Amino acid sequence: MRPARPADVEAIAELRAVVMRPDLERLGRYDEHRVRQRLRDGFSPEYTSIIVSAGTFAGSVTLRPSGSGHWLEHFYLTPALQGRGLGSAVLRSVLSGTDTSGDLVRLNVLRGSPARRLYERHGFTVETQDAIDVFMLRRPGADRRNDATRNYA
Repeated sequence: MRPARPADVEAIAELRAVVMRPDLERLGRYDEHRVRQRLRDGFSPEYTSIIVSAGTFAGSVTLRPSGSGHWLEHFYLTPALQGRGLGSAVLRSVLSGTDTSGDLVRLNVLRGSPARRLYERHGFTVETQDAIDVFMLRRPGADRRNDATRNYA
Protein backbone atom coordinates (compact mmCIF):
# COMPACT_ATOMS: atom_id res chain seq x y z
CA MET A 1 0.00 0.00 0.00
CA ARG A 2 1.04 3.58 -0.52
CA PRO A 3 -0.45 6.88 0.65
CA ALA A 4 -3.09 8.33 -1.66
CA ARG A 5 -2.58 11.55 -3.54
CA PRO A 6 -5.28 13.97 -4.70
CA ALA A 7 -4.65 12.81 -8.28
CA ASP A 8 -5.85 9.28 -7.32
CA VAL A 9 -9.46 10.40 -6.95
CA GLU A 10 -10.58 9.60 -10.51
CA ALA A 11 -9.11 6.08 -10.53
CA ILE A 12 -10.84 5.36 -7.22
CA ALA A 13 -14.13 6.90 -8.40
CA GLU A 14 -14.08 4.72 -11.53
CA LEU A 15 -13.28 1.57 -9.53
CA ARG A 16 -16.08 2.41 -7.09
CA ALA A 17 -18.55 2.61 -9.97
CA VAL A 18 -17.47 -0.78 -11.31
CA VAL A 19 -17.39 -2.56 -7.94
CA MET A 20 -20.63 -1.16 -6.56
CA ARG A 21 -22.70 -1.35 -9.74
CA PRO A 22 -24.15 -4.87 -9.25
CA ASP A 23 -25.31 -4.17 -5.69
CA LEU A 24 -26.64 -0.71 -6.50
CA GLU A 25 -28.53 -2.04 -9.53
CA ARG A 26 -29.98 -4.87 -7.44
CA LEU A 27 -31.19 -2.26 -4.93
CA GLY A 28 -32.53 0.03 -7.68
CA ARG A 29 -30.05 2.75 -6.69
CA TYR A 30 -27.45 2.85 -9.47
CA ASP A 31 -26.82 6.29 -10.93
CA GLU A 32 -23.76 6.49 -13.19
CA HIS A 33 -22.90 10.07 -12.19
CA ARG A 34 -23.85 9.92 -8.51
CA VAL A 35 -21.78 6.79 -7.74
CA ARG A 36 -18.63 8.60 -8.86
CA GLN A 37 -19.53 12.01 -7.43
CA ARG A 38 -20.13 10.65 -3.93
CA LEU A 39 -16.54 9.40 -3.90
CA ARG A 40 -15.21 12.72 -5.20
CA ASP A 41 -17.19 14.64 -2.58
CA GLY A 42 -15.95 12.49 0.32
CA PHE A 43 -12.38 11.78 -0.81
CA SER A 44 -9.81 12.31 1.94
CA PRO A 45 -6.37 11.51 0.55
CA GLU A 46 -4.79 12.06 3.97
CA TYR A 47 -6.67 9.03 5.35
CA THR A 48 -6.64 6.90 2.19
CA SER A 49 -4.19 4.23 1.07
CA ILE A 50 -3.82 2.96 -2.46
CA ILE A 51 -3.58 -0.81 -2.82
CA VAL A 52 -0.92 -1.84 -5.33
CA SER A 53 -0.55 -5.35 -6.76
CA ALA A 54 2.15 -6.33 -9.24
CA GLY A 55 3.08 -2.65 -9.48
CA THR A 56 -0.35 -1.44 -10.60
CA PHE A 57 -3.39 0.20 -9.01
CA ALA A 58 -5.51 -2.50 -7.41
CA GLY A 59 -7.81 -0.56 -5.11
CA SER A 60 -8.15 1.74 -2.14
CA VAL A 61 -9.06 1.85 1.52
CA THR A 62 -9.81 4.81 3.78
CA LEU A 63 -9.61 4.82 7.57
CA ARG A 64 -11.11 8.14 8.62
CA PRO A 65 -10.95 9.22 12.27
CA SER A 66 -14.25 10.01 13.98
CA GLY A 67 -15.19 10.97 17.51
CA SER A 68 -15.68 7.37 18.60
CA GLY A 69 -12.89 5.65 16.66
CA HIS A 70 -12.63 5.31 12.88
CA TRP A 71 -14.77 4.76 9.79
CA LEU A 72 -13.56 2.24 7.24
CA GLU A 73 -14.59 3.67 3.88
CA HIS A 74 -13.89 3.40 0.17
CA PHE A 75 -12.52 -0.11 0.38
CA TYR A 76 -12.52 -1.27 -3.23
CA LEU A 77 -10.53 -3.95 -5.00
CA THR A 78 -10.28 -4.53 -8.72
CA PRO A 79 -12.75 -7.36 -9.48
CA ALA A 80 -10.04 -9.61 -10.97
CA LEU A 81 -8.24 -9.56 -7.59
CA GLN A 82 -11.27 -10.23 -5.40
CA GLY A 83 -11.56 -13.59 -3.67
CA ARG A 84 -7.81 -14.19 -3.60
CA GLY A 85 -7.02 -13.07 -0.04
CA LEU A 86 -5.86 -9.56 -0.88
CA GLY A 87 -8.86 -7.94 0.84
CA SER A 88 -8.21 -9.95 4.00
CA ALA A 89 -4.53 -8.98 3.94
CA VAL A 90 -5.43 -5.30 3.58
CA LEU A 91 -7.99 -5.51 6.40
CA ARG A 92 -5.50 -7.25 8.71
CA SER A 93 -2.99 -4.50 8.04
CA VAL A 94 -5.45 -1.66 8.60
CA LEU A 95 -7.07 -3.23 11.66
CA SER A 96 -3.78 -4.07 13.36
CA GLY A 97 -3.35 -0.34 13.95
CA THR A 98 -6.81 0.12 15.43
CA ASP A 99 -6.29 -2.96 17.62
CA THR A 100 -3.07 -1.43 18.94
CA SER A 101 -4.72 1.92 19.63
CA GLY A 102 -7.84 0.29 21.09
CA ASP A 103 -10.17 2.07 18.64
CA LEU A 104 -13.60 1.01 17.43
CA VAL A 105 -14.06 0.78 13.66
CA ARG A 106 -17.38 1.34 11.91
CA LEU A 107 -18.41 0.86 8.30
CA ASN A 108 -21.48 0.49 6.20
CA VAL A 109 -22.05 -2.04 3.46
CA LEU A 110 -24.95 -2.35 1.05
CA ARG A 111 -27.57 -4.94 1.99
CA GLY A 112 -26.93 -8.22 0.23
CA SER A 113 -23.33 -7.33 -0.66
CA PRO A 114 -20.91 -10.27 -0.58
CA ALA A 115 -18.40 -7.90 1.09
CA ARG A 116 -20.35 -8.29 4.32
CA ARG A 117 -18.96 -11.83 4.75
CA LEU A 118 -15.41 -10.46 4.52
CA TYR A 119 -16.14 -7.92 7.23
CA GLU A 120 -17.78 -10.50 9.47
CA ARG A 121 -14.72 -12.77 9.16
CA HIS A 122 -12.67 -9.87 10.49
CA GLY A 123 -14.82 -9.29 13.56
CA PHE A 124 -17.41 -6.77 12.38
CA THR A 125 -20.93 -7.21 13.70
CA VAL A 126 -24.20 -5.57 12.68
CA GLU A 127 -24.98 -2.47 14.69
CA THR A 128 -28.06 -1.26 12.74
CA GLN A 129 -29.52 -1.54 9.26
CA ASP A 130 -32.06 0.05 7.01
CA ALA A 131 -33.51 -0.79 3.60
CA ILE A 132 -30.23 -0.01 1.82
CA ASP A 133 -27.32 -0.12 4.27
CA VAL A 134 -25.99 -2.40 6.99
CA PHE A 135 -23.96 -0.49 9.59
CA MET A 136 -21.28 -2.59 11.25
CA LEU A 137 -18.98 -2.19 14.24
CA ARG A 138 -15.70 -3.85 15.14
CA ARG A 139 -14.20 -3.77 18.60
CA PRO A 140 -10.41 -3.96 18.97
CA GLY A 141 -9.10 -7.52 18.57
CA ALA A 142 -12.49 -8.86 17.46
CA ASP A 143 -11.12 -11.07 14.69
CA ARG A 144 -8.73 -12.73 17.15
CA ARG A 145 -11.71 -13.57 19.36
CA ASN A 146 -13.47 -15.00 16.30
CA ASP A 147 -10.43 -17.14 15.48
CA ALA A 148 -10.37 -18.51 19.01
CA THR A 149 -14.02 -19.61 18.83
CA ARG A 150 -14.10 -20.78 15.20
CA ASN A 151 -14.58 -24.51 14.71
CA TYR A 152 -11.81 -25.77 12.44
CA ALA A 153 -13.05 -29.39 12.29
